[in-house]
Amino acid sequence: MKKKLIATLMSAMMIASVFTGCGASGGSSDSASSSDGSADGVQEITWMFWDDLDATQDLISLGYKENVERFNKDYEGQYHVNVVTTNLEEYYDKLNALVAAGETPDVFIVSPGPQLTDYVAPGIAAPLDDYLADGWKDTFTSDAVFTQQTYDGKIYAVPLNTAAACCFYNTEMFEKAGVEVPTNWDEMLDACDKLQSAGFTPITISAGTAWCLSMVAGYLCEAEGVDLSKLADGSASWEDGKLEAAATKLLDLSKYFQPTAAGDTNDVATANFYNEEAAILIQGSWAIGQINGENPEFESKCGVFQFPGVQRLIAKSDSLCMSSSTKSPEACAAFMKYFTDDTAQKYTAEVGGKIPVTKVEYDASAAPAQLAYVMDIFENAKGTFGFYNESMPTTETGSHFDDTMVSVFLGDMTPAEAATDMEEFYQANCR
Repeated sequence: MKKKLIATLMSAMMIASVFTGCGASGGSSDSASSSDGSADGVQEITWMFWDDLDATQDLISLGYKENVERFNKDYEGQYHVNVVTTNLEEYYDKLNALVAAGETPDVFIVSPGPQLTDYVAPGIAAPLDDYLADGWKDTFTSDAVFTQQTYDGKIYAVPLNTAAACCFYNTEMFEKAGVEVPTNWDEMLDACDKLQSAGFTPITISAGTAWCLSMVAGYLCEAEGVDLSKLADGSASWEDGKLEAAATKLLDLSKYFQPTAAGDTNDVATANFYNEEAAILIQGSWAIGQINGENPEFESKCGVFQFPGVQRLIAKSDSLCMSSSTKSPEACAAFMKYFTDDTAQKYTAEVGGKIPVTKVEYDASAAPAQLAYVMDIFENAKGTFGFYNESMPTTETGSHFDDTMVSVFLGDMTPAEAATDMEEFYQANCR
């Protein structure tokens, strides 16, 4: 594992010069910072995020922008945060380049699982227990929200929200096509067939953004009984027929994707849905903020259902890490608390449509309608599991799974070949 991490960071150093000086981009400062991150007595820190806060319409991202503005106003003359922004597809490559160049952002967003491990194992992320011990931790719903952020008894990241991968659907299109919400795989294909016959594009998805496609594959693997823990320890094989069956179902479903799925980005695929160019969007409840932010009038006809044929949900949370090399840890901790205070967490639910991670009370009637649907899905689910690409032994393994599913979709690999490919990769790298 450590050898892979070192190799990843060494590779990033080759492109690090491209980002030299990025540590203070995206923010404003009238005077140059000293070596300890201060300017005119103000401690300057950086936060790296995977969206452009000045261009986005995503309501969650706009909430994060408000957190930055509140922090900078409240701590004027003492602390100031500058934002380094990019896009989700390039985020980790650029973050790793900054890490390799010795310019790790003071605070950065990360997904739990192997991606977080990549920053914990080599000591890039700092433990946060001392800061949480001042009463901050008591504001969270339970210790369970820190499960994926805890290593050897120490917490290395703070969760900001909870969301689930699900299916959004256009209620008007369903009604016009005479389609009921599907509850199993056969009903899903039947619904898509009826929608297509009625002249609608059944599904919009980004196959060009590999994790979107592998998210669907993860649900299909779950339905086939794939057990990632047994695959990791060698007590199960990718060639036992389960992945082949799941990949075959992926191909069956892909017949109903929009014709441009292979080249569409996630943003384009999502726009296809809220612009009413497709009946179903397979995405996560994190998309509620984007959907409602871009087309508020669409909320009334946007339903949500659980991916058919599975009993568990893919769930995840965005999390914040603090750099172990920051010169201003107290400023970083103060900034991170703005994402979990009552103002931010009420916004998370009432505007962004995500589930808060703290004990905050919010007005459910003011929240997006889709949040209530997602809450119902959570209540009826038998449990949760993580994204497949974030639940495998390493980030490289998850990326390989993503790429393999894309290859199946593109016809470059058969489902059987995909199973063999994954088994060979695990034998060479994971066992």
